[in-house]
Amino acid sequence: MSKTKGKVTPLMKQFYAIKAKHPGAILLFRVGDFYETFGEDAVEAARILGIVLTKRNNGGSDLELAGFPHHSLDTYLPKLVRAGKRVAVCDQLEDPKATKGIVKRGVTELVTPGVAFSDKVLERNEANYLAAVHFEGKSVGLAFVEVSTGDFFCCHGDANYASKILGTLSPSEIIVSKPDLRRFKEQIGEKFYLTRLDEWVWQPDYTNEKLLNHFGTNSLKGFGVEDEKLGCIAAGAIMHYLEDNQQKRLGHIARIYRFDDSEFVWLDQFTVRNLELVYPLHPDGTPLVEVLDHTLTPMGARMLRRAIILPLKDVSRIKRRLEIVETFLLHNTHMHSLSGQLKRLGDLERLASKVATLRLNPREATLLRESLSLIAPIKETLKAFKSKPLARYAKDFSDVTSTLEVLYKYLIL
Repeated sequence: MSKTKGKVTPLMKQFYAIKAKHPGAILLFRVGDFYETFGEDAVEAARILGIVLTKRNNGGSDLELAGFPHHSLDTYLPKLVRAGKRVAVCDQLEDPKATKGIVKRGVTELVTPGVAFSDKVLERNEANYLAAVHFEGKSVGLAFVEVSTGDFFCCHGDANYASKILGTLSPSEIIVSKPDLRRFKEQIGEKFYLTRLDEWVWQPDYTNEKLLNHFGTNSLKGFGVEDEKLGCIAAGAIMHYLEDNQQKRLGHIARIYRFDDSEFVWLDQFTVRNLELVYPLHPDGTPLVEVLDHTLTPMGARMLRRAIILPLKDVSRIKRRLEIVETFLLHNTHMHSLSGQLKRLGDLERLASKVATLRLNPREATLLRESLSLIAPIKETLKAFKSKPLARYAKDFSDVTSTLEVLYKYLIL
């Protein structure tokens, strides 16, 4: 952003200093009861959000200005992110009434297409992956994380494999090394939203340290990814990027696993598109997922979507699924009870992540309490089916009694 000529006001000096640290992001600068954008950011924000673009005097010269009330952040922030913008939210870090002079400000959150927690940014029924791609010789390391659920995995292959898995999982954002940007576009394509990181971030020792520090372990053997060297480099780059984006609380990302492509029938992006599995070819068309999706929870909808684009090829696992479906069909009474319970269940995956990242609001805390109180009844209903596969699922349920006690004690709602 080019600074205006003439004397710069103290407020704008502060703005320029913070903006310089986040040159690729639209900076939402909190001023009193408003979030303001200035200069080129204001022009972009006004265009995307449909808000008024005006000007303010900045020490003798005019500067573009566009803003909105702070309580409208949840309305406008998702629009910027969906438009493919990185957004830096800059808040007042002290009480203006108790401060003389300029209020201390700082970026409290960086939101990008692949790093989002807000329900208004995320699609309820779709995973929102952030991916990293690392090239070394003819091999490519890949890592994927869904920060709103904590799902984290890595793998490796050649450029064709990388193109196939990226096309299938459709990450919202991909990070690459600056020197690898041209190679990525030539070998994989240009249709993805790309973010470049400095080359030093991708050094094996640094990325390994990032992963070990995050998981609090001495090695990655316990996760079964010790042989995924290129994938782990990509995974470590993801952890660097998240921390650099002010994502300090990431305890919900508790494990990383190796993505085993041998479990699935691989459908390339052209097959997925032409068969209209998840998106229609025409605006008025209906994809297969909409025909099949009668799920009752967001977690189930995301699982079904993944099952459609990554169909199993293990016959025993397919038969187990069919056995469960048959069990549901043969026990209408129990199925009716289970359906009623599932309909009341919130998005536990994303609610749990909001707890870990301290983003849970009172309404969501109440929904979490109501959802966790359904765990025991759901467990008993699954047992009532007298089915071995369902009994195994019931056995895997965690005891949430202590968590519920805390929620009932401190929530008055």
